[in-house]
Amino acid sequence: MKKIFYVAAASAMLFALTACNTIRGAGQDVEEAGETIQDAAD
Repeated sequence: MKKIFYVAAASAMLFALTACNTIRGAGQDVEEAGETIQDAAD
């Protein structure tokens, strides 16, 4: 029973880390797009 819990906990942590990296990457993409638009407007 403990083994199943540890596997589930490890999977949840891996999923959380992946989600954080995905959100960070999306934020960087939005920031770069905003900077490009701002540079074009200048």
